[in-house]
Amino acid sequence: MKNEMHLQFSALSQNESFARVTVAAFITQLDPTMDELTEIKTVVSEAVTNAIIHGYNNNAEGIVHIDVTLHDNGMVELIIKDDGVGIDDVNEATQPLYTTKPELERSGMGFTIMENFMDEINVVSAPLAGTTVYLKKQLTNSKALCN
Repeated sequence: MKNEMHLQFSALSQNESFARVTVAAFITQLDPTMDELTEIKTVVSEAVTNAIIHGYNNNAEGIVHIDVTLHDNGMVELIIKDDGVGIDDVNEATQPLYTTKPELERSGMGFTIMENFMDEINVVSAPLAGTTVYLKKQLTNSKALCN
């Protein structure tokens, strides 16, 4: 069995915390550890912030989409998507310390943090076609979903 949630919201910086808390609340039904929950919240923050700042250049006209799937075996799948400017070179963008916004004092560690906290990450993007970040994490001691 699986349980799914879809969330979409305006690409506003203040919605980043809304996204993080909403995803965390949904995931708690699997009874993650505090560390796992903190890691997932951090990953959501990083991906949503990337979508807002880099994908939409802080233009509130954009929409950020998040899909969360909880599997009976404790696997959590996240898909965070924007329809923004896209990434010219995904390989380069996922390198530690790489940023396209140094003037905003961005550290360029977003994708590195995602890689460290999740079991799998896949970034799909193309110029002017938006970016989709696929993430998976297997929870250690999760409860089975109710039937």
